Order: sequence, then C-alpha cells, then structure tokens
Amino acid sequence: MRIDIISVIPDFFASPLEKGLLGIARKKGLAEIHVHNLHDYGLGKYRQVDDTPFGGGAGMVIRPEPVFACIEGLLAERAYDEVIFMTPDGRPFEQNTANRLSRKGNLIVLCGHYKAMDERIRQTLVTMELSVGDVVLSGGEIPALMLADAVVRLIPGVLGDGESALTDSFQSRMLDCAWYTRPAEFRGMAVPDVLLSGHHEKIGDWRQENARERTLQRRPDLLENEEWEE
Repeated sequence: MRIDIISVIPDFFASPLEKGLLGIARKKGLAEIHVHNLHDYGLGKYRQVDDTPFGGGAGMVIRPEPVFACIEGLLAERAYDEVIFMTPDGRPFEQNTANRLSRKGNLIVLCGHYKAMDERIRQTLVTMELSVGDVVLSGGEIPALMLADAVVRLIPGVLGDGESALTDSFQSRMLDCAWYTRPAEFRGMAVPDVLLSGHHEKIGDWRQENARERTLQRRPDLLENEEWEE
C-alpha cells in the first residue's frame, strides 16, 4: 500500500512515521507513506497557498492552483484508488471504511487547513470526504494520521498477531468485550470465573454477550445501524 499525504506543515508527520506502528509497517516494506509539502507548489516568491475568501469573511482559504498541481502530478505517476479530504463536514470515518481502504493499493490524503479549501478542489479532485468527529481542529494532519494508522494496522503482517485486529471494537458492529490478565484477583476484584475455566466455547459466548451488553450501555446506536458498508 502507498499513502501520499498533502499538508502545509509536513514536519508534523516526521516522528509518527518513524516510530510506532506506522514506522514498523514502513520498515517491513508493507506500507509506503510519503508526505508532500503543499508550499512546494505555492505561488510566487513566498510560495503562497492561501488567500482571502470572495465575498469577505474571517479566515483564509486554500487556493486551487497548488492543490491541483500537487495532486495532478501524483496522478500522472500512478493510479490512485481514492483522493481523500479530511474535513469536519465529511461523512464519519468508521471501522468499515478503514477495512475497505486497507484493501486498496494507493491513496492520496489531503489535509485541510485555515478556514476552508476552495470548493473547486473538492468538486473536481476529491473522491471521498471523511470526518473524525463533530469537532473542528486546526488542520487535517491529526485526522490524516488517524486514517493512516487505522488502515495500515489492518494490512497482513503489520501487527504481530493479525487476529487481534479482527476482534477489535466495531469489527463485529459492536464494542469490544472486557479483557483481563494476571493476577486473577486484585484488590478484591476477581476475574470472571468463566475466563478461568478453560472452556473455550463458554468463554466465546461470555465475550459475545459482554460485548453486546457494553454496546447497549455505551453505544446503542451501533446496534440500531443496519446499513454498514462492506
């Protein structure tokens, strides 16, 4: 998999891409992640990428010329499955979307910044718009890292135990169950007896029921949503 991230502050990604899961995936050769500085495509002596909005108003808007130049340059080099814009008004980024994207070959991730992105960029270049929550951040860099981490961890061989990702929250349209480790009793709190029984079928049943109970208590909307995209 290859992910190309476009940002006005590319240095933001230096440490996360060298360490942790993303760094491991890159060192194993399972994922290529490249960060492109939008200012390299900026206009004039000062590499301008933003301007004041037509019609007035506070804030600055990213101009179309630098974004078109960067993305069209990438598209000339290879085919991309999606051009993803991280924006608060996109559709929610959910586990099923991460699952689907992990099976793709090449992705472009465009990080928003300033007040907005010129709408012509979104209408012409972007194929998918995703939001990581009903909140406005200073830019799309953190959401872009979230997307990269969520997608790359699903690539076979990235995690030491590949089955672990398949039992995470949301994979079965529910939250994950409660998990315990040693000691069996700590400060008067005991691990449920069934988990110590060695009876794998009963343990599986307990985990399924516990996951459902936790989902009903914390995120009942997940059980109401029947229109998950595969």
